[in-house]
Amino acid sequence: MKRKLIAAVGVAGMVIGLAACGSDDPKGGAAGGEPAKELTVWLTVDAQNNWPELVKAADAAVVAKNPGIKIKHEYYGWPDKNAKLDAVLATDKAPDVVEMGNTEMLGYTVKGAFAELDPAKFENSDAWLDGLKSSVTYNGKTYGVPYYAGGRVANWRKDVAKDAGVAAVPKTYAELTAGLDKIQAKQGDKFSAWYQPSRDWYAAMSFVYDAGGSIAEENGGTFKANLSSPESLKGLKEYKKILDAYMHADKTKDESDRYIVYGQGQSGMIFGAAWEGATAEDPKSDKTGKLKGNLENFVMPGPSGANMPVFLGGSDLAVPVKSKAQATAAEWINAYTGAKGQKGLMAKGNLPNNKTDLATLKNDPATAVPATAAESSWFVPMAPGWGQVEKAQVLQTMLQSIGTGKQSVEAAAKEADAAIDKVINTK
Repeated sequence: MKRKLIAAVGVAGMVIGLAACGSDDPKGGAAGGEPAKELTVWLTVDAQNNWPELVKAADAAVVAKNPGIKIKHEYYGWPDKNAKLDAVLATDKAPDVVEMGNTEMLGYTVKGAFAELDPAKFENSDAWLDGLKSSVTYNGKTYGVPYYAGGRVANWRKDVAKDAGVAAVPKTYAELTAGLDKIQAKQGDKFSAWYQPSRDWYAAMSFVYDAGGSIAEENGGTFKANLSSPESLKGLKEYKKILDAYMHADKTKDESDRYIVYGQGQSGMIFGAAWEGATAEDPKSDKTGKLKGNLENFVMPGPSGANMPVFLGGSDLAVPVKSKAQATAAEWINAYTGAKGQKGLMAKGNLPNNKTDLATLKNDPATAVPATAAESSWFVPMAPGWGQVEKAQVLQTMLQSIGTGKQSVEAAAKEADAAIDKVINTK
């Protein structure tokens, strides 16, 4: 997925009192118990451009159950979607279904923007992927339905590896670092055997969770930062080793243009979203003319000996609490994200929202790597103030200080913990 998930923030004041505005009608229609006459669905342009037939199929299923209903679709780009949603939530014109990036869900859920849903009414809800299930769950209740997922994998240049005497992708972390050592020695200090932007907190936190650490821990409903724990420090120190040994580019950068840098030919490996390798080898990005057919995805091995837990990005679908057609909206979501919908999404190269379908992808060489990688995942703390942590870029600041050597790992983690603790429990 060529998009970066953006944390939802700044919705305070726009959704105050929304919990009293939803429809309690069992049919989910207008007041008075009448069936819904229309349904408004907001999706991103990903659906419009890549799988419009799946949208039409969900429409048809709902129309078959609700003859005469009119379904209206609006499509938005990721950068401007939330601003438009914030504005409409302050009115009585809220959509009935809205697509959210999974890290966007929490900020809106905390403010009461979304209606509670019954997971039993949605296919495969008992097998939702952990990272997506976490994103729609708050205080033990469900406020959205996972739509599809996007995992993270390692990708390296087979030609560069072969030139250094490395014949196959690594299966263990020891094999990985041994191979990278050979590549680094062969290519020299101006080359990044592993191009890993320091500020990429998705990658860094994978090291933290692999070591048994976490960003924050919950105790009795209260969250406390955990980056200074021995386990978290162990993961951060291993991340620092990687940066020192293999990352010889600008250590103040984030991951936003990683595929572009990879395409410039000064690096041998990346660890990022599954689409990044394919995008780097596109002629528009490949400035070397050598990447096509020379890039290979593999499951990132973790220092712990298990597969590295990855941040599982993706999308969810939610029903605004101001919707006057909540039950019908839930019907549409189930038709769209159910078994048939997931089959269609997988055919388009997406990871499904559930473990049952994910298991089938492991048998296909074309999808085995991202499917296997997605089995082990982590997600951000579902704390009321997490959106403020992201907005302040606490993790990115910590990681840049570690990567550039401005602070020791211990000092940077301690400072980050203090910053997190100030806001993480604040709505």
